[in-house]
Amino acid sequence: MKKNILVKPILKWVGGKRQLLDEIESRLPKKCTLYVEPFIGGGAVLFDKQPQEVRINDYNTELMNVYRVVRDNPEELIELLKHHEEKNTELGSEWYYQVRELDRKPDYENMPSIDKAARIIYLNKTCYNGLFRVNSAGQLNVPYGRYKHPNIVNEIGIRAMHNYFVEANIDMREGDFAECLKDLPKGAFVYLDPPYMPITATSAFTGYTQGGFGYEDQIRLRDECIKLRNQGIHFLQSNSDCEEIRELYKDFKIEIVSAKRSINSRGDKRGAIKEVLISG
Repeated sequence: MKKNILVKPILKWVGGKRQLLDEIESRLPKKCTLYVEPFIGGGAVLFDKQPQEVRINDYNTELMNVYRVVRDNPEELIELLKHHEEKNTELGSEWYYQVRELDRKPDYENMPSIDKAARIIYLNKTCYNGLFRVNSAGQLNVPYGRYKHPNIVNEIGIRAMHNYFVEANIDMREGDFAECLKDLPKGAFVYLDPPYMPITATSAFTGYTQGGFGYEDQIRLRDECIKLRNQGIHFLQSNSDCEEIRELYKDFKIEIVSAKRSINSRGDKRGAIKEVLISG
């Protein structure tokens, strides 16, 4: 299938890889039997590469629901987003906080999946700096962003992503990354983009999913990388350039790259930072 340049991330996501695509793409294989991403996030690498045999996963249930709805109900999703756009134009922050509060209500779990997906996309496009962060109860807690013209609907992007999802063979999963790495065929390739190891005590970002992703999870991930290497399955991992990660992966190939980060609660903390690409 010919690559569609309109297929791009429709969500702004913490740790997004748009700034590192050239560095990552140069290290990906030309062909593989199965392309695997256990931490799909915003999907910048997947949507740039557009492989045909794919397994994607994320622990964030709201995120995976968005992808399933784009695959199965794109037109209904677009209509709901138009409704959010109208309300946002009319009511601004009042509408935003009404929508944000929905996951505090006891019947939220019974909300239709399409409504949930539209809610997350709307909040993502209008919240402060596009930051997805939840509190200890798993509820989105980011304030309103006050953008003049947020791209809430993005019909072209949603339809392009839908077309890719239905034309390719994509296994969408939801849960722990280790489960996604089971039963991989010979010739599979794995790209790992986990929540990063914090460089300093104050830089930790643990709000992506309820419960966070701590050092013990980083150790589990390293152990899974050892398993992949032992199985002869190649992988590439992105992570922060820090002492803990360097020590965990001292027996692997580690390369330093620079990435520009645009998501941070403080403007003076956004900019170029060092990251590592680990391969095996």
